[in-house]
Amino acid sequence: MTWIERTAYPQFKRLTSARVLHVFFTPSPEEMAWAEKRTGSPESRFALVLALKCFQKMARFPSPDEIPEVVIGHVRRCLELPEDVWPDHGASRSAKAHRKLVRQRQGVKYDAGRARAIAAVAIRKAAQAKNNPADLINVAIEELLRLRLELLGYTTLEDLATSIRAEVNATIFATILERMGEAGRARMEGLLVVGPDGKSTFNAQEARPAGHLVAATGSGVVAGSGGRARRHRRLAGRHRAVEDRRLRR
Repeated sequence: MTWIERTAYPQFKRLTSARVLHVFFTPSPEEMAWAEKRTGSPESRFALVLALKCFQKMARFPSPDEIPEVVIGHVRRCLELPEDVWPDHGASRSAKAHRKLVRQRQGVKYDAGRARAIAAVAIRKAAQAKNNPADLINVAIEELLRLRLELLGYTTLEDLATSIRAEVNATIFATILERMGEAGRARMEGLLVVGPDGKSTFNAQEARPAGHLVAATGSGVVAGSGGRARRHRRLAGRHRAVEDRRLRR
């Protein structure tokens, strides 16, 4: 599970500053007039303006329990409504109509199927180079916003990132194993074989001092030193680079 706080998914913060209220949740006179023409009661006008301001900030419609009371209170004061008036779209079809009005005004489309397909393509492409689920979710968010599509729910994006990341990683691992060949896989597995001393070949490799190099010669195995050791280190480094490039192909 990826914490939503680690992603760019828009949400309300625990504390909403006065600046945020003023910049993002203060309706303009034109917006208030727009809402009044399309509603028939103070409650529905309140609900439509609140939905508009939330969508402008978040590119989605938050559930009523997500919206902080301080935001609701600020919009209420801007509309000069009594304290006992609460936002209410009315019937479910009215709420649906209000969401459609907001999308049209913002130039955003609601198409969950298309948004899901686009997010999946973006995540799969990013997963070739990124492995952090939060990064993959952010890539999908960026692409949906670029195409002016309403954001999917966070759980949907998280599920996509988790499943596609697992598929891509499995493919990468399978490709590496295939290119290693049987001999390479045997050598890798041999690193984990524990000897009589209770240590594996991998432990021995880890314990080897930095800069130590053993060069194989025609007369046996000798420890490299001086200029010859440096040449051997350079050659070994080049060999590793070549092997790394070959495995990435």
